[in-house]
Amino acid sequence: MDGARRESENGSLLLDASAGSSLVDPFSQPLDSIESWNFHLLSALMFLVTSLSLFENFTVILVTLKFRQLRQPLNYVIVNLSVADFLVSLVGGTISFLTNLKGYFYMGRWACVLEGFAVTFFGIVALWSLALLAFERYVVICRPLGNVHFKGKDATLGIAFVWIFSFIWTIPPTMGWSSYTTSKIGTTCEPNWYSGEYSDHTFIITFFTTCFIMPLLIILVSYGKLMRKLRKVSDAQGRLGSTRKPERQVTRMVVIMILAFLICWTPYAAFSILVTTCPSLELDPRLAAIPAFFSKTATVYNPVIYVFMNNQFRKCLVQLFRCSRQDIADSNMNQISKRAVLTPTKKYGEVSTAAARVTIFNQRNEDEKSS
Repeated sequence: MDGARRESENGSLLLDASAGSSLVDPFSQPLDSIESWNFHLLSALMFLVTSLSLFENFTVILVTLKFRQLRQPLNYVIVNLSVADFLVSLVGGTISFLTNLKGYFYMGRWACVLEGFAVTFFGIVALWSLALLAFERYVVICRPLGNVHFKGKDATLGIAFVWIFSFIWTIPPTMGWSSYTTSKIGTTCEPNWYSGEYSDHTFIITFFTTCFIMPLLIILVSYGKLMRKLRKVSDAQGRLGSTRKPERQVTRMVVIMILAFLICWTPYAAFSILVTTCPSLELDPRLAAIPAFFSKTATVYNPVIYVFMNNQFRKCLVQLFRCSRQDIADSNMNQISKRAVLTPTKKYGEVSTAAARVTIFNQRNEDEKSS
């Protein structure tokens, strides 16, 4: 109740961009300073992003369910990422599309809290899924734990941690520690970055540290060590083009993954810190809306980068759309029969190719030391 009351006091009124002294209730009418075509443009963009995201992530989930060879521990986190992105688009994208059609958050305060919580919760699940994916690839390729193999139980525990951890840091605003309120433009809801109260500042700083800085550090450190290990192995095995092909493939994927993460989330994180440290700062609502809307495009990029760049997944995707249901069933049976003789490379693609090379390199080093 305290959170709802503070939302009513702090977050339900926004400053008009053209007249700083006038106040507008975003639950009853749109901002007078913004023309209706701006909201219609945002609505069209959200419809496009939401449609693409729902289609792509649903395809990832469907293909994984259809083909047994994709249901491997290394792919659990990718599917979890697709589920989180799908829910972000289903809840946040749909509501944002409808509210921008009206030009204000006509659904009311409780719907605002619901949307703010759901989008934040599923968004943090997606962010931490990216970090977990980076850490798992580091474990599989670099083998810091020795010959311990990555199993389905390990992937399940990691996913459970992501969901519980995300829930812990998104439930406080509904219980009085900060709040969920409308954004500057008044058509979406998010954590209350604009409050000047001390308790709100402490939550935002803690939230920013645990839900952006920590996963970003895990991604950078994990992929940094992974690339250093691959380069070391490649240098030891020679400089022929064929020996460096797996390294180039993994390097390209890693660079794209990190850049996509930074491009999608850094503007929103920087904007959040800016308005938290300077709550009196007056920004045009349209300018303030850009980082939040841009971060939602991550739900479109993630399936392309983490899934569609995988050769095995692409083959299954083509087979899904080209073959009949009977063909798919026959393919699954054939994959089951061949499962015992599949190499790690055929099972997991480029990442396991690199992992196999690292394993051989480590075994050779151990043999040399023994000799």
